Amino acid sequence: MTTAPRVVTVTLNPALDLTVQAARWQRGEVNAARAAQQDAGGKGVNVASFLADWGVSVTVTGLLGRDNASPFEALFRTKGVTDAFVRVPGATRVGLKIVDPEQGDTTDLNLPGLTVSDRALTDLHATLHAQTAAAEVVVMAGSLPPGVPAGFYAQEVARLRAQGRFVALDTSGDALREALTASTLPDLIKPNIHELETALGQPLPSDDAVLQAARELIRRGARLVAVSQGERGALLVTAADAVFARPPRVTVQSTVGAGDAMVAGLISAHLDGLDLPHTARRATAFSAGSITRLGAHLPSRPDLDTLAAQVTVLAAAPTL
Repeated sequence: MTTAPRVVTVTLNPALDLTVQAARWQRGEVNAARAAQQDAGGKGVNVASFLADWGVSVTVTGLLGRDNASPFEALFRTKGVTDAFVRVPGATRVGLKIVDPEQGDTTDLNLPGLTVSDRALTDLHATLHAQTAAAEVVVMAGSLPPGVPAGFYAQEVARLRAQGRFVALDTSGDALREALTASTLPDLIKPNIHELETALGQPLPSDDAVLQAARELIRRGARLVAVSQGERGALLVTAADAVFARPPRVTVQSTVGAGDAMVAGLISAHLDGLDLPHTARRATAFSAGSITRLGAHLPSRPDLDTLAAQVTVLAAAPTL
């Protein structure tokens, strides 16, 4: 008898991430690279990889090109992740990540992805209905490829929440805008500050403005809003509390997947029933730990515990 996964992640636009390390590279010039590696990625794939490292039972689904599926399949085997991706004709896109280890920054070049046919969408809907039927948590993450309507996530959020699932969403652009203007919001929303400003169609020039925007989403039905702000940290808001978590300083290998690690930390904290301050510590530790290595891999639990103890958690309240 197969045990139902605790978490299902949905990635409609996965990518093979080619990460190139090039110190002090210059745009428009010939640059020397130190090293390169290719990893199976995409936001939901990364979330699943981090959760598997933590020991959570997780299934991955979405749309995956048949022509270059083997790196994904190898990752899922290694991590013990159940593969329920719908295979589609063609090759999954490649995303280029240029890491400058001396400057500590990463430049992303992301292609749009495979165009999705009506048949693939039909197969995807059938797979989602089957795979999410018994899951505790469903994580929908990443961009939508061509051929998938902008309202896809919003429709799935409404369906899944009506079935009692805890639904997390981490996306951007039109997909996030549609989800945030729908009548049913996700339980967990994890945008970065720029994604939230774009989705809301307004600047958020201060911490107070970000807090008020998050509280409005809570008022409309979200249970947890986490707004990441890069190396500054993240604001986490529920109906009862609001905190700001500042990460410890770490040696940065790559910032690719830091937001996905935070989502995984938030989900693991939800599964463990942690309160908001401890949730903030764990999610921030996941994120900080992930950037100390290349690829979607967590440090050991003792190392994560050490990082969590170094996170500064402050009460967040509007300035009067």
